[in-house]
Amino acid sequence: MAKARVSQRGRGRRRPSTWEISDSDTEGPTGAEADSEAAASAWDPAEKRRAAAEALRLLRPEQALRRLVVRVDPAILEDAGADILMEALDSLGCEYHIDPQRPARSLRWSRVKPEPCFHSVPPEVWAAGEQDLLLLLLEPEEFLQGVLQLTQICGSTCSVPWIPPESPACPHLAVIGLDAYLWSRQPDTQEMQQPENPGVAHAKVAVSWSEVEEALVFLQLWANLDVLLVASWQELSQHVCTFTKALAQRPFKQFREFQAFSFCTAGRWMAGERVTRDGTGLWGAWWRQIRQFNRVSPAVADAVVTAYPSPRLLQQAYVACGTEQERLALLTDLPVKVDEGKRPRRVGPDLSRRIYLFLTSTDPDLLLDLSS
Repeated sequence: MAKARVSQRGRGRRRPSTWEISDSDTEGPTGAEADSEAAASAWDPAEKRRAAAEALRLLRPEQALRRLVVRVDPAILEDAGADILMEALDSLGCEYHIDPQRPARSLRWSRVKPEPCFHSVPPEVWAAGEQDLLLLLLEPEEFLQGVLQLTQICGSTCSVPWIPPESPACPHLAVIGLDAYLWSRQPDTQEMQQPENPGVAHAKVAVSWSEVEEALVFLQLWANLDVLLVASWQELSQHVCTFTKALAQRPFKQFREFQAFSFCTAGRWMAGERVTRDGTGLWGAWWRQIRQFNRVSPAVADAVVTAYPSPRLLQQAYVACGTEQERLALLTDLPVKVDEGKRPRRVGPDLSRRIYLFLTSTDPDLLLDLSS
């Protein structure tokens, strides 16, 4: 009954063509055909070159800079000079956020990986600089208190006073105005002449410059901690921008290091001319060899290669010459093709002499180009 009603309704109007497609039909290849097409596209040389070019573009420092994120602790903004730092970050072109950090008054750098990550680039390159980097800003008095603590309890169990032990980041310290602070704490001549309570004098100058320098060496050698001493917020902002740009350049430099010979590429213009056993390609290789000399145009190279299609033929012509002067001037009068209406040209004595010395001299230090 249901089939009859369906057929009666079908007599009145034509059903759309979409209803005529069965559930077993598909819109594209499946199974082995789809796998073969995917494999063909994956191994397509043109597709691989496009993917490699796109990956190289993403590794460029200007592109990597856009994926860097600088996180600034809100406590830094309480300082009057923090506006200089924020303006520098804004003009740098990277992304920055105001987020609470631990410890307070610190900056952190992180990198956002591109989506998707291209397989032509090793994973180590995308992970270059992935570790959490931290720059902690310290007041001069806070830094001197930590230095005093280091000088008193220095030993194998000594810990860095300003960095929490559980901090996973690679810490760096920055102190603004330490030099001016120490000079302001030194007593003047009148104060030194007047008798003063020793306890008060000790409170004014707790740490000397020699102790600060000793602490800096100790932090660098023992704790692998760099301390940046800057005089102003302007100098600190320049350091932050330079450090951020260096992080942006790290993936590209890492990628260059993974290339065994970065100057050899798959492009024909850099790969040279292939010469087979039957001599195919020898003319092109010989032509390129002549073009490597200074001030040699394609027309001049054509003139030399046309007269002597291989280096062996030119060497045989040198042997046939009777004197050294004939060998030096063998290629001088070879005509060079020029456009109509222009003055006739020839190879000339200078290039003839250079090619002869290049093919016959045994002196590795011989200077071929006298004008260089």
